[in-house]
Amino acid sequence: MPVEIRCPKCGKLSPWEGNRSRPFCSERCKMVDLGVWVTEGYRVPGGPEEDTAADENPRDGEEES
Repeated sequence: MPVEIRCPKCGKLSPWEGNRSRPFCSERCKMVDLGVWVTEGYRVPGGPEEDTAADENPRDGEEES
């Protein structure tokens, strides 16, 4: 019996073997999911970011005019 998995985007069952878009059922679901990542719809949980740019002064030692 061939292994079938549920698409993480739409929930449709699709074969694992021979599926070029796995774990998604289709190229469309794969691209929709990528679009959500690109537009920052998904986020990895974590603490607040530290602002390291304020600590780094590329003009260190130069006087401001």
